[in-house]
Amino acid sequence: MFDPAHKLPYPDALRPDDAPAPHALLAPVIGLLGTWAGRGRGGYPTLDEEFTYAQEVTFSHDGRPFLHYEARAWLLGADGTPLRPSARESGWWRLQPDGRVEALITQPTGIAEILVGSADAGTVDLITHEVALTPTAKEVNATRRRYTVTDEDTLDFVHDLAAVGQPLQHHLSARLRRKP
Repeated sequence: MFDPAHKLPYPDALRPDDAPAPHALLAPVIGLLGTWAGRGRGGYPTLDEEFTYAQEVTFSHDGRPFLHYEARAWLLGADGTPLRPSARESGWWRLQPDGRVEALITQPTGIAEILVGSADAGTVDLITHEVALTPTAKEVNATRRRYTVTDEDTLDFVHDLAAVGQPLQHHLSARLRRKP
């Protein structure tokens, strides 16, 4: 019987030096491991105005050749105080021997994305391979996501979006700092 008070032998690792050791295929994304938090700006032609948001992103592993990805965001008021929760998503990034990345990302708004791309020199660039929508989800046709580790403690994030009849264009960007 599972005892939740009992410490599991293989917890998710958040840093490269935690046990278990990251799988060798994670080498191109090892700098992403951990939790990152910061602020960003967003907008889209179908929105009334641009907005500011706070974001937290966590990349973890369990010793196998993939990352668990989780992101949360909150809309911020003009004074920087949180107004309400915003985007949430979770998924898996599968690393391939040739440096390719296959990502599966789901959102509670009924959107599931399969993205493909590459990881190289501190940058992961992912583009849509396929989007699946629940019957009531808003129309999303394509996305592009770029994650760039600019130094040991800074992660820049850019998200382009093609949705609700609009072509692929800038939607979000944020600068995140590594949390201790």
